[in-house]
Amino acid sequence: MQATLQEPELRAPAKTNDDVEVSVVMPCLNEARTVGRCIDKARRALQEMDTRGEVVIADNGSSDGSREIAREHGAEVVYVARRGYGSALQAGIAAARGRFVIMGDADDSYDFSRLQPFVERLRNGDDLVMGNRFQGGIRPGAMPWLHRYVGNPVLTGILNLFFHSPIRDAHCGLRGFRKDAYNRLGLKTAGMEFASEMVVKACLNRQKISEVPTVLHPDGRDRPPHLRSFRDGWRHLRFLLLLCPLWLYLIPAGAFLGLGIALMFALTPGPIAVGRVVFDVHTMLLGSLCVLMGYQTLWFWAFARFYGWRHGLLPARTLLAKAFDYCNVERGLVLGAILVATGLALNLWLVWQWYARGFGPLDIGSTMRFALWGLTTMMAGAQTICGSFFLGVLSMAGQDKWESAAAR
Repeated sequence: MQATLQEPELRAPAKTNDDVEVSVVMPCLNEARTVGRCIDKARRALQEMDTRGEVVIADNGSSDGSREIAREHGAEVVYVARRGYGSALQAGIAAARGRFVIMGDADDSYDFSRLQPFVERLRNGDDLVMGNRFQGGIRPGAMPWLHRYVGNPVLTGILNLFFHSPIRDAHCGLRGFRKDAYNRLGLKTAGMEFASEMVVKACLNRQKISEVPTVLHPDGRDRPPHLRSFRDGWRHLRFLLLLCPLWLYLIPAGAFLGLGIALMFALTPGPIAVGRVVFDVHTMLLGSLCVLMGYQTLWFWAFARFYGWRHGLLPARTLLAKAFDYCNVERGLVLGAILVATGLALNLWLVWQWYARGFGPLDIGSTMRFALWGLTTMMAGAQTICGSFFLGVLSMAGQDKWESAAAR
């Protein structure tokens, strides 16, 4: 008798949470050509690993029969009315019943038959396991040169710089995670930046992240991809900046304040000559502008930090919570009043000097220097008063959460 090699039988999806270890979630929008192959590969991989699992298709409004094909191949189908890559994945993940979730595109660019490295890392305790296409290999025609050599390296580099991420391919669409760890992140974005939000918030929440090599194949579509290079690239960059007040506000604020204060103190005694170049009151005026710009940017950092924490965009840090709790509206008003009074006193002293000279001409150099100090401190005081009130408004809405964070 001749033995025959048969394909493993595809089991029906499990029906209870307790029976499901791994859920494979795929967003889908008109992927009739490839969604069936992706489902079959994923289910066979679960079968070969002897893993209880399911495949969930998060359909984002397909009109080419993708939903019907997915059901025929044994997948659970979730219809998602709200458009967007992130919206589809959020709904699919919410419907997933497994302790571990592996997500990937349904265009057959990722090989769902190779899920074991992701599952092994998750079983070993990792919270997020990213695929790395640059380690696994990018097949010819699978990734445009602009994405391969510019977009992905630049955006991944910025993400690593801002958030100290260990990831070398932050935009790989094939990744796995523990569902309980995912639920703690509170992801919100609806578009392509969902991929960055997941990595960023995993880093901010100090989750355990690792990578496994992943091969990227040319997709099986007969139409252009949904991704738009410059539009979605900008959305990713914008998102990274919005979630990093340190680089968006605090570091520029420190640079402006440092430069401005240095110029003002250096030029207060008089002009400074460097070779044939003389720095005088006009340069001191530039220093004053830098101080005011830096100080206002520092307040923007405070607003962004508090707002981001209050809306779940940024994790609350105990030390920062206590600092904000100490810097309440009343203390801010006192500091602002002191700065305004100091600036006003300097200007009144100049008026007194003018009166002592019979309202005649004053020495322009020394007068301007004191006037600049008076103007700068008065403006900083006004910024402090307005900023304190605005921070107080933000604090009123999030008082319960803030007190809880400060008490920990």
